[in-house]
Amino acid sequence: MIQKIKRLLGIGKSDPKSGNTIIVNVEKLERRVALLEEGSLEEYTVEREGEQNIVGGIFVGRVKNIEQGLKAMFVDIGMDKNAFLHFWDAIPAALDGSLEEIQREGRSKKKQKKITSKDIPDIYPIGSEIMIQVSKGPIGTKGPRVTTNISLAGRYLVLMPYTEQFGISRKIDDPKERQRLRKIVQKLSVPEGMGIIMRTVAQGTRARHFVRDLAMLLEQWEEIEARRANNPVPCCVFQEPGLIDRTARDFLTDEIDQILCDCPETTERIREVAGKISRRAKRRVHHLPPSSEPIFERLGIQKQIDEAFSRQVWLNCGGYIVIDETEALIAVDVNTGRNRGAKDVDKMILETNIEAAREVARQLRLRNIGGLVVIDLIDMRHRKDQQAVFKAIRDRLKRDKAKTQVLQISSIGLMEMTRQRLNESLRDSMYEHCPYCQGRGRVKTPMTMSIEIQRRLNSVIRNHRDNVGDIVVVVNSDVLNRFKSEDSKLLGELERTHTGRLVFRSDPTLNRERFVILDSRTEKVLEQA
Repeated sequence: MIQKIKRLLGIGKSDPKSGNTIIVNVEKLERRVALLEEGSLEEYTVEREGEQNIVGGIFVGRVKNIEQGLKAMFVDIGMDKNAFLHFWDAIPAALDGSLEEIQREGRSKKKQKKITSKDIPDIYPIGSEIMIQVSKGPIGTKGPRVTTNISLAGRYLVLMPYTEQFGISRKIDDPKERQRLRKIVQKLSVPEGMGIIMRTVAQGTRARHFVRDLAMLLEQWEEIEARRANNPVPCCVFQEPGLIDRTARDFLTDEIDQILCDCPETTERIREVAGKISRRAKRRVHHLPPSSEPIFERLGIQKQIDEAFSRQVWLNCGGYIVIDETEALIAVDVNTGRNRGAKDVDKMILETNIEAAREVARQLRLRNIGGLVVIDLIDMRHRKDQQAVFKAIRDRLKRDKAKTQVLQISSIGLMEMTRQRLNESLRDSMYEHCPYCQGRGRVKTPMTMSIEIQRRLNSVIRNHRDNVGDIVVVVNSDVLNRFKSEDSKLLGELERTHTGRLVFRSDPTLNRERFVILDSRTEKVLEQA
C-alpha cells in the first residue's frame, strides 16, 4: 500500500508493509477520512454537508425538568431533544484514571464543602441557566448526554476552565519524559482556578509549543465567555472544528507518515494547520493528482470500507466472525470456518481465537460501535490459551482512542468488554431501516403470507357475504406462486364458501408482506396490509 502511494506521488520507494497514512477525500456533499495502519483500514470517518457534529460542543442551556428517580436532569440546549445530564456529571469530577495528577507549587488546595448528588437539584433548580459540554451525541431515540466538566482540546494540551487540576496522560510511560513534562507543567502560566492535561502527543515536544498551545486555548475560552454574555439562552458558544481540522489536529503525529488529499484547497488548509505544529508535519501533507478513478478506489480502500458493513468477516486463518448490533449490546460469534482438519486441534482453536480477538478490536474501531460487547469464542481447554487471547485483544485495543474495558474470559467461553461510544455507529449513520422489514433483516415466507391472507379472506367473506360479488386479491408474485401450487386446493374450498369468484393477481413491485383485497365491481378496498 505505502509503496503504491509513494509511486503515485513520485517520491521514492518505501516498505509496503510499514507506515501509517491518512487519506482525505473531499466531495461536494461529503468529506471522508481513512486511517491506514500498515495498509489496513483502522478508522473511517464521514462528514456530510448539513450534518452537525455536536460532540465536544459547549452550550448554555436551561434546566427543563429534574427526574429524581433517574438522578438526572434534562436541559434545553436549543435542539429537538433535551440533553441528559446525570447528577454525577454535574459534580466537578476528579481526574480521569488515565491521568497522573500533579500538585502545582504555590497552589494550596482550597477547602470547600463537599458536593454530592443530593445537592444538585438545589444548585441547578428548574429554570436555571447552566453551561454544559456534550460528551455523547444523540443516538437513536436518545438525546445528547452532557457534563458540566468542560474541557477544550488543543494540539498538546487540554484546558479545563472549571477544574484546578493538572495531569499527564498515563500513555506516556517513559519515566524521564514524564519528569521533563512535570517541570514544564510547573512553569506554565495557567490562570487561577483552571487546570490542564498534557495529551499523549505531548511526548518529546519542546516547551515553547506548550506555551503557544496554552495561549490559543485561553484566547478560545475568552471568546466562549464573550458569546455567553452576548447571546440569549439557550445557545451554542463553542463547536468542535470540522472533520478536516480535527484530522490535522488529532492525527498528524509522529506516528503518521503522510496525509494524502485529492482536493488542492483542502490540502493547503491541512498544510496551514500542520505548519502551526512543525515544518516536518507540513512536509508530510501531499496532494494526490486527479484521476478518472476515485482516490479510495485508486488506493484499494473502498473494498475495505464495503467490508465494514458486512455481517460476516473472514479471517486469514480460514475462520470468521459474525457481528450483530442490537439495542442492548454488540454480539460477536467466532467460528472455525475453513480452518479445520489440523492435527493439533487446540493449536488451531487458539490460532483462530487470537486472530478473531485482534479483528474484533479493529472492527469496533472501524465501525465506531461501542457499548457492551460480548464475544462468543471457540471453547479452549487450557487457561494459558485463554490468557493469550485476552492479551491479544488488550494489546490491539491500545491503538483505540476510545476508552475500553475488557474482562477475563468466563467459564462458558464468553469475553465481555465495553467501548466508549460518542456518536452513532458507522452503520447507523450510513443506513436506515428497510421500509419492508422494519429493521428485522427478514421477511415472512410465502407460506406464512398464504396462511395470513387466507385467514383475512375468511373474515371478508363472512362480513360481506350478501353485498360483495367477485373478490380480487393482489399479492406479491412469490405468494401467488404458492397459491397456484401447494395451496390451490385450499383456495378452491375457500371459494366454494363464497357466492362469487376469488381472482388472484400478482404485483411484482408489491412487498411480500403486503396484499390488497378488493371488491371487483366497485374496486373498494375490503382489506389490506
